[in-house]
Amino acid sequence: MFGKDPASARLMLTEIGREAATITLIFTGAWLFGRDRRQRFAYAMVIFAVWDIFYYVWLKVLLDWPASIMDWDILFLIPVTWAAPVFYPVLISMTMLVFAVVIRVCSCLARPVKTALPDWLAFCLSGLIVVQSFCIAGIHITEPDYASYFHRWMFFAGYLLGVATFLVCLLKSTFVSPATGKSPKTEFAV
Repeated sequence: MFGKDPASARLMLTEIGREAATITLIFTGAWLFGRDRRQRFAYAMVIFAVWDIFYYVWLKVLLDWPASIMDWDILFLIPVTWAAPVFYPVLISMTMLVFAVVIRVCSCLARPVKTALPDWLAFCLSGLIVVQSFCIAGIHITEPDYASYFHRWMFFAGYLLGVATFLVCLLKSTFVSPATGKSPKTEFAV
């Protein structure tokens, strides 16, 4: 990827610094826009997703790349190289946008999406699986058969776990009485 000469090392450090600054900017914006954890989380997802999607839109406009949604890209360098076809990070970003909109709409309807510790553990596991699928491929990006190291099944296992967890949280929140904060099953249980 990057050579061993000093100019390449400087370029690598510059890119890592740019990534760290971008992540800091995303979380700072989310912190400033949101009033509570839920809103801040939703804003972080929106800011990240818009940044990621428009990164590829402008690469296409300015450089006519990617030629295909399945072209490979180096996604991040922190803490190691992440790589995958463009489709996969864009899918994650589009899903994050949908999640953020749903979180905000539910909040405005006084039915906020509620999460408990097991939900957050499932979200974290989901994210770790997805990131791991990117990192395994990224570590091998300089090898001729690098594409064989991206395990789509691993990506989709993590992705579907995240989507399923969100849907379960949404269903639990949708069927919770705003007056009592309990689900109908709890309210009417004997």
